[in-house]
Amino acid sequence: MSQIKQVTQRLKQLLKEQGMTYKSLSEQLQLSEASVKRCFSQQSFTLERLEQVCEALGLTLSDVFIQVAQSQPKVSQLSEDQERDLLDNPRLLLAAVCVRDGWQFNEIIDYYDISEPEAVRLMVKLDRLKLIEFLPGNRYRLLIAQDFRWIPGGPLERFMEQEVMVKFMSPKKNEPWAFRFYLRGRYSQSSVEIIQRRLNQLTREAAELNEEDARLPINERTHMGLLMAMRPWEPSLFEAMRRTPT
Repeated sequence: MSQIKQVTQRLKQLLKEQGMTYKSLSEQLQLSEASVKRCFSQQSFTLERLEQVCEALGLTLSDVFIQVAQSQPKVSQLSEDQERDLLDNPRLLLAAVCVRDGWQFNEIIDYYDISEPEAVRLMVKLDRLKLIEFLPGNRYRLLIAQDFRWIPGGPLERFMEQEVMVKFMSPKKNEPWAFRFYLRGRYSQSSVEIIQRRLNQLTREAAELNEEDARLPINERTHMGLLMAMRPWEPSLFEAMRRTPT
């Protein structure tokens, strides 16, 4: 669906929500009702006319664009075939991670050894995977939901467990931990649920901060890995000492 069609549909929804008719809108715009109807039916607005319609609704044009972007369905999980496509092409996987983290096209080719033509090809592939909408001028619109997750037990999660997490937990001598804390205990089910809710909240907050910081220049941001995990578990050393039930 074209962006102007999406904007037009959102404006129609806002008119309905505010109980505003084409007639009342035409009076505010000092146009005939027929002219207003024609603008909406043909989806033909000048930028100035769009701004006037938004003002009549008590909004800015930017407000409407943001609402349109937020209303679009986004991908929260890939299929196994899509995950394998990413895993089979490490540079495509890198591009996918970069766009998920809000990197701009030029930042990717400036930071990594990827040429502009290759970056364009990678973006086209991500567009085909429905992860982004690749736009003119090497821009893109992200189609990944904020709560995006790899498939539990899927190809990429297994890769993360086997490769990424092992290396993440074994930093080099010159790579100090920003934070590390291990806690074990015995908890009631209600306490477990409270901890899970708070971890989920922290995950959302970290994702929101990453999205906000994407507006900053790349040299003002630092790569950080954040690993959160919780499951029923006891070290095998202790488990071996359990008393056998009689």
